[in-house]
Amino acid sequence: MAWPLLLLLFSSLAFSHAQLTLDYYAKTCPQFDAIVRDITQQKQMQFPTTAAATLRVFFHDCAVDGCDASILIKPTSFNKPELEYDINQSLAGDAFDLITRIKTALELACPGVVSCADVLATATRNLIVQTGGPHYKVPLGRKDSLVSNVSNVEAHLTRANATVDLMIKKFQLMGIDVKDMVVLIGGGHTIGFVHCKEFANRIFPTPDPTMNPILVERLRTMCANYTNNKDMAAFLDVISPGNFDNVLFKNLMKGIGVLGSDQLLYNDPRTRPFVELYAKDSNAFATDFAVAMEKLSVYQVKIGNQGEVRKRCDAVNNAHA
Repeated sequence: MAWPLLLLLFSSLAFSHAQLTLDYYAKTCPQFDAIVRDITQQKQMQFPTTAAATLRVFFHDCAVDGCDASILIKPTSFNKPELEYDINQSLAGDAFDLITRIKTALELACPGVVSCADVLATATRNLIVQTGGPHYKVPLGRKDSLVSNVSNVEAHLTRANATVDLMIKKFQLMGIDVKDMVVLIGGGHTIGFVHCKEFANRIFPTPDPTMNPILVERLRTMCANYTNNKDMAAFLDVISPGNFDNVLFKNLMKGIGVLGSDQLLYNDPRTRPFVELYAKDSNAFATDFAVAMEKLSVYQVKIGNQGEVRKRCDAVNNAHA
């Protein structure tokens, strides 16, 4: 990226970020924090996969045109939104249900005030903390996107079989360096899960020789019927899937990474030092993840007339029927 363009990107980011404040809703919706906290806690206790699902939705939202809740918009006869992209079709419903519950409660408490983008960003942070991850600040005041288009997705999201070169390239488009990329992937996958079809090529018909044989057999048993049951999935951290911790990095060093793209992080000399660092130092992982998430959460946020506060999160306010 040329330096003038890079400087423009960061100056724009800094300006947008400066419009956000930690107490944005203190006067207009003082119940904001309590409502998000209570509903998020309840949902995670009822459905423990909610944290992983919401973190994935948040990243898929931010990666495509910024953290603006564009991922939440449902298809209509007039528009194919980001949700129509094949990777996004596997996003888990618990995340969308959580955002709907929170938004409904907020609309009753303070109608037309809180954006869906702020709900998603705050709920994600709360769920990370609830599963054992670090607390980080989430400045507020984002507006919701006015558009969501499936054609915008391909250039930004990576697939399960992505090379390290491609992952680095796509994260760099967001201003995220290699270190932050590794810590964000590790943080997203420590409590994450993935559908069997995304790693089936590593276990059927011939196993990937870099994968631990015991893991291969476990996954083969678990995913035996994956072609008929599209919902079959496995945890990405096979040791402590419900805890936000650094075990995923330790797994990669033992060859028990489920995704090929995760395992490549240990094999590639550009990313391996960070995998080794976070595997041995859980504090470094937590600290660096919190810093990276603060950066990510303000990526290309919409302010002022760049967006709106949606009445409902799955449709823009002037949407066609």
